[in-house]
Amino acid sequence: MWIPVARLPPRLRLSALAGAGRFCILGSGAATRKHLPARNRRGLSDCSPQLLPEPDFRNPPKKASRSSLDFKRYVTDRRLAETLAQIVCGKPNRPPHLLLECNPGPGILTEALLEAGAKVVALESDKTFIPHLESLGKNLDGKLRVIYCDFFRIDPRSGGAIKPPAMSSEELFKNLGIEEVPWTAGIPLKVFGMFPSRGEKRALWKLAYDLYSCTSIYKFGRIEINMFIGEKEFQEPWSSFDVYTRSGRLENTKRKEVLELLQQKLYLVQMTPRQNLFANSLTPMNYNIFFHLLKHCFGRRTATVIDHLRSLTPLDARDILMQIGKEEDEKVVNMHPQDFKRLFETIECSEDCAYKWLYDETLEDM
Repeated sequence: MWIPVARLPPRLRLSALAGAGRFCILGSGAATRKHLPARNRRGLSDCSPQLLPEPDFRNPPKKASRSSLDFKRYVTDRRLAETLAQIVCGKPNRPPHLLLECNPGPGILTEALLEAGAKVVALESDKTFIPHLESLGKNLDGKLRVIYCDFFRIDPRSGGAIKPPAMSSEELFKNLGIEEVPWTAGIPLKVFGMFPSRGEKRALWKLAYDLYSCTSIYKFGRIEINMFIGEKEFQEPWSSFDVYTRSGRLENTKRKEVLELLQQKLYLVQMTPRQNLFANSLTPMNYNIFFHLLKHCFGRRTATVIDHLRSLTPLDARDILMQIGKEEDEKVVNMHPQDFKRLFETIECSEDCAYKWLYDETLEDM
């Protein structure tokens, strides 16, 4: 699975979801799959910037800006869009998946996805782009559908009335004619987008909770997520993207916070939940305990695992580590994704004590 947050140590940043799915990490030189055309095998860092086809998108209507840090990122390089479309859509001649594209903006990637044979539902939260996106779907026999919706505000946790662009997954999927499929079945649809410039960690954890609890979009099956996230090691140049704030396209800025965000590289992560993710020891019923374990470890990721276990479980921490093949001085930052899952399963399956976990207010809140 993809989780983690920028600037976490290399192993820990993929550990938050503990082996929940297959990884595809895309960086410089990573687009070298054999089925990709030769011109796309040099790596995504070879992409060069291109102008958007619609000049109106360079100067969208001005309105009051809530925050100069609140901006959106869009793919504006045609070659990058074509490469991404081939990666997301898979090998030619396969039955196309329904694809939800989050905030497609100017639609350059949308066009590439359609040309690659995908059936696309564009979930756009900025009404400025909707007329142009709808024009792309003309004469395509329903291959493109545009909906005013913010993917990252689907099934909001705040409660109360849901107002656009927020939406409930039940309403969205019902309108699209998508029905629930068993977890052991195939992938019902794919999602592509970029995590918001602010609140990446929050968006990641929400998706993680939804997956392990089989709620929201994951109530409908093993949905595949393809997302760009800020990450220092990623090699894709910013020249392949454009940035928009609420008040229009961001040109030059001297604000330190904005510069730090803009100088981040982007990291593409692809996750397909495993069919065998859930078992007797890890279920959609006890996922909250699993996340309690993860968040406890993430809170002090430089500490040793044994120190965390002594705060989490009354069981013998040394014995638990021995069962999963770890030393007593093992640190959280050295844990692999599968290690966290094995750690949780080992504690859950232990017969040494009737009480497996130390209960506290944090766990009750979750």
